[in-house]
Amino acid sequence: MDNARGSIFMVVAMAAFAVEDMLIKAAANTMAIGVILMLFGLGGMLIFIFLTWRRGDAVFHPAILSRPILMRAVCEVVGRMSFALAITLTALSNASAILQATPLITMLGAALFFGERIGLKRWLAVLVGFVGVLMIIRPGMEGFEAASLFAVVATLGFAGRDLSTRAAPVVLSNMQLGVYGFFVLIPTGFVLQLYSGDTLQLDGMGLVQVGGAILFGVLAYNALTIAMRTGDVSVVSPFRYTRLLFALLLGVFVFGERPDMMTLLGSLLVVLSGVYTLIHSRRIAVKLKEPVS
Repeated sequence: MDNARGSIFMVVAMAAFAVEDMLIKAAANTMAIGVILMLFGLGGMLIFIFLTWRRGDAVFHPAILSRPILMRAVCEVVGRMSFALAITLTALSNASAILQATPLITMLGAALFFGERIGLKRWLAVLVGFVGVLMIIRPGMEGFEAASLFAVVATLGFAGRDLSTRAAPVVLSNMQLGVYGFFVLIPTGFVLQLYSGDTLQLDGMGLVQVGGAILFGVLAYNALTIAMRTGDVSVVSPFRYTRLLFALLLGVFVFGERPDMMTLLGSLLVVLSGVYTLIHSRRIAVKLKEPVS
């Protein structure tokens, strides 16, 4: 029952993330991306401040000045800003497909920075995943879009955020981390707005779409937290890749996107390599826990 409950919450989280991306992409049609990031960061920060107070935790904790938290803030900025630009400038389905390589990059980072051992099979899975990403991006080929590189940068940022979160002080709750994660988007959006030189223009429908993105983002964050704390990680985590399915459906039916066969095959390789890595890692962990006879 725990595995079933955790899997359902993971699917809900991925669906909510996909809807959040869709709303941000839609809002970018009428408002500048810098303004969207500022509003998104402000709304998410206020909600997580309320949730932090509700838990009885301090909003500002001295641990926010620790190196992992500062690094997490930088990676959050890079990931959020790059992915927002990616889904704005390219197809939602393509950007979301590239983003699925984040767990593979996180695994590589864990090997480099935390000394985790990676066997030959998992190295091969990572290689297959990156081949899938190249099939989606197609550098040097006719279908190449330079803006798709923003999605690649986003995967690096989100992987760095996940690794920094792992190294974060345990005294900080998920709600506190949510406050800081959304807060850094406010100055980021402000700087991006100044750099772009776009007029500070608000649109009624755009504001509704950003408000919806905030609500779905908070829903996704909480559902993801519940999912990762319920059931076995090896069972729950593979459902993370349902985000790509939801993104493909929204891209097709909302934005009229038509992913070609190369994109679909590349997406399949990324997902299969990620699922294999998760399952293989779990098997190794189970073997290590088995008593020696």
